[in-house]
Formats: sequence, C-alpha cells, structure tokens
Amino acid sequence: MEGSTVPLSEEEQRQFEQLERALAAEDPKFVSAMRGTNVRLYYKRRAVLAGVGFVLGIVVLMTGAIIPNTIIGVIGFVMMVACLYIAALSMKRISNAGDADDVPPPPPPTKRHRTKHDSSGSFMERMEDRWRRRRDEDL
Repeated sequence: MEGSTVPLSEEEQRQFEQLERALAAEDPKFVSAMRGTNVRLYYKRRAVLAGVGFVLGIVVLMTGAIIPNTIIGVIGFVMMVACLYIAALSMKRISNAGDADDVPPPPPPTKRHRTKHDSSGSFMERMEDRWRRRRDEDL
C-alpha cells in the first residue's frame, strides 16, 4: 500500500486543523520554518549533486583505467552506481511531490477478475498470474 493515500474524514480534518492552530500558537518560528521548506527543491538539489557525483565517478573510473590500478576503477564504478541510485530516488520523490501537490489521489484499487489479455496491474501481479496459470496447467 505504499504511495496510496486515504482522504481524511470531516472530524479528522477538523482535529488536524486544531492541531495545526495549536502548533502555530505554541511555536510560530517552527511553523514559519516548515512552511519555507520546499521538498521539491531539496530533492532537485540532491539529484543535481548526485549527477555531479556521477561525473566525478566517471573521472575516478577513467583514472583507475589510465593508471593501471583496479581498486581505483572499482571505487569509481561504485561511486557511479551509488550516485545513479540516489538520483533515481530523488527524481522519483520529485515526481511524487509534484503529484501530491497538483492532482488529487487516485481512488483505491478494486479487486476484479482479470482476463488473459488484461495489461493493467503491477508487474508482480502479472508475473504471479502467469505463475499460477503455468502451475495449474502442469497439474
């Protein structure tokens, strides 16, 4: 259920607003600091730094190749992979933050009977369906 959101009921929304007002009255400095933070800007900066780290990893990898030192080349490769992973996560979070701000959450998925040619659903669900069909055919 990662990534799915459930809208608050009216009572929960009212309680949430009361908590926000109480926090604003208790610590206005904290509230103003939190309003000033931009999640998209943080992840964008992180993605750019990961890109710089990736380029630096290429330089280290090439240095390890020019100077015949395998350890330096491996360190450069690991730097490249790590920076690529960080950049991918940051870009995913940027897109999720944009989706949460601009578009209302999608309705919760409903269970339905799927046909053989139905292409909707996650990759893992399709793989599980294929596995079940193959297992049933073998029996």
